[in-house]
Amino acid sequence: MKLECRHISKIFGAGVKATRALEDISFETHEGEFLSVLGPSGCGKSTLLKIIAGLLEPTAGEVIYSGKNTGEPLNSMVFQEHGVFPWMNVIDNVAFGLEMRGVPRKERYERSLDFLKRVGLAQYATRNPHELSVGMRQRIAIARAFVNDPAILLMDEPFGSLDAQTRLILQDELLKIWNDHKKTVIFVTHDIDEAILLGDRVLVMTSVPGRIRDVIPVEIQRPRDLEIESTKEFLAMRMKIWNIIRSEVERSMTEESQ
Repeated sequence: MKLECRHISKIFGAGVKATRALEDISFETHEGEFLSVLGPSGCGKSTLLKIIAGLLEPTAGEVIYSGKNTGEPLNSMVFQEHGVFPWMNVIDNVAFGLEMRGVPRKERYERSLDFLKRVGLAQYATRNPHELSVGMRQRIAIARAFVNDPAILLMDEPFGSLDAQTRLILQDELLKIWNDHKKTVIFVTHDIDEAILLGDRVLVMTSVPGRIRDVIPVEIQRPRDLEIESTKEFLAMRMKIWNIIRSEVERSMTEESQ
């Protein structure tokens, strides 16, 4: 399944209070691609993802899904906050999407348990979310998104609220799951290292209003792990992206001071 954004713009409010969040965003994903979306704080990354998910209507433009679809959901979304249901145990949280689609209990539990094993939570299947750490609850959200077998997976800074060690562990787990299933993923982040480590391409956005400043291919061989962050290729790409973002932040600060 592919996704195409055509000339997406978004304005919040009206008249003198109107705020242009996005302006003329156009790009297309590749089949099975991991696309990282990066940009300065407040550039509209999350707004773009919500438009793609159908949670917000664009002021202008359209989102087009194309390619083979077997009846599964077009997309699933993982937010920065884990968003688990506190009244459900772990396996029922993971199986929720399958239950809503009418998948029989035995099958949805088998499929959910398989993903719980992948994220290291099988032994907690009957626990309640409040008994688990924040990082473990985020693993539940990731397992739920993948087990629902969406055509495209949308992730909005899913590791942003985690401590550094947990974040590194979940990045590695996400890479392993993605490598097994090759879902098309659009991953919003503010972390340059994370964008490069995970992505096939990095879409860099401008400051508000958000536009596409550059699309940078990550030409680092897969499979990847954290060791690539010390390579010359990685460091050169990090500096290239940082210089783009720094110039956008400086431009934005200059405009605000005028």
